[in-house]
Amino acid sequence: MLIVKNKKMNKVIQFGEKVEGYNIPVLNEREIRASAGILFLATFISLMLIIFKDNFLPIKYVITIFLTDFIIRVFVNPKFSPTLIIGRLIVGKQVPEYVGAQQKKFAWIIGVALSATMFIFMVVVNSYSPITGIICLICLVFLFFESAFGICLGCKFYSMFHKEKAQYCPGEVCDVKSKQDIQKTSGVQLLIVLAFIVFVFLTAFLFNGHFSKHPYDLFGINATAQSK
Repeated sequence: MLIVKNKKMNKVIQFGEKVEGYNIPVLNEREIRASAGILFLATFISLMLIIFKDNFLPIKYVITIFLTDFIIRVFVNPKFSPTLIIGRLIVGKQVPEYVGAQQKKFAWIIGVALSATMFIFMVVVNSYSPITGIICLICLVFLFFESAFGICLGCKFYSMFHKEKAQYCPGEVCDVKSKQDIQKTSGVQLLIVLAFIVFVFLTAFLFNGHFSKHPYDLFGINATAQSK
């Protein structure tokens, strides 16, 4: 009876899934990216509310949710992470892209440390400082790279602290191989990027005065509302 209970508990508290054809526990990168996008959007909106409205209430909720979600991922099971479940529902019809669980766990431990620090300063102590601001920006960068590019920045530090090489990285970046023709960037393409940057700066220099003008209400809706 005790053995059966232990087996059930092991199925509940674990990290990663056993998938046929993979010799280590893996996770679905697609739902991880979807989850990162959800957390990025929530954090970004909360940050904008602080900057433009001086409203710190949403960020306190986001930090609490962020920390709780990552604690469940790391110390219980990623299967029970609310944002990963939502991500799974969103990308459920897409073919899974399996990635090694160990490097993700390491990255999420970093996430726990960062969110716990913000939780202590902003929720428990009820304070803000450059410390919380910098940590918030770091979290945004991590989440953006994960959701937009599929690049796990936290995973990059895995090899610094572990002797074994990370396996099954997103896009197979762990495996050294030559780029395919469609992945290569020519000199002409690099010049186009450079020209685009110059174009952006020239646009800002030449049209900043015009762009700075406040747009008028085309249909006069606000004016009508104010007159009432």
